[in-house]
Amino acid sequence: MDWGNVTAEDLIEALREVDWSSSPRPLSEFFSRFTVPRSYAKWNSRLKCNLYYYRTNYFILIVFILGLGFLRRPLAIVAAALTALSIAFLNDSFAGTFSEKVTRTVRQFSPHLAAKMRPPLTPVIRGRPSAKRAIYICGQPRWVFVLVFFAASFIIWFASSALLTVLWAFTIALLATVIHASFRTPNLKARLNTFREEFRAVWRNYSEL
Repeated sequence: MDWGNVTAEDLIEALREVDWSSSPRPLSEFFSRFTVPRSYAKWNSRLKCNLYYYRTNYFILIVFILGLGFLRRPLAIVAAALTALSIAFLNDSFAGTFSEKVTRTVRQFSPHLAAKMRPPLTPVIRGRPSAKRAIYICGQPRWVFVLVFFAASFIIWFASSALLTVLWAFTIALLATVIHASFRTPNLKARLNTFREEFRAVWRNYSEL
């Protein structure tokens, strides 16, 4: 495969569709041989090939460095969790599941309070809802939870100065990934593995016809 002809969009699409459950490459192979690329074309091709082949190793590396950043600022963990929840609430399925589980838990202690957490009924006219069904979380409109959690995360990010620490950790992680992918010499195993995964993708598309 000529990685020089692969665009960044193609690489991102391949990384999105490829199986990420594969085990990381051994450290002896990951830190095996490093050389300076002879040209920009060689560097471009090597970078894409290594990013694809060592994707699991790079993911673990980024998570590890980010984890170190979070350890330096423990409040960053809380802020990141609140930010993730505020974004997750925008997903209809997650919002409904979250509301159902919270309501079910509250019902065990206070059935009266759980009854108040039910979403309002949507009026039905001639067998059809009179308006688009709104998403409610624990009896409140979804946007209330999104704003509350996002505002709380913003306050914690700002008050703890954790955002700058996490951004620095993320920058260092990306820089380490690019440096390794730029100087790690692609071996024959990486190229054979790429061809094997390409064949599997083509065969899967053929079998679906």
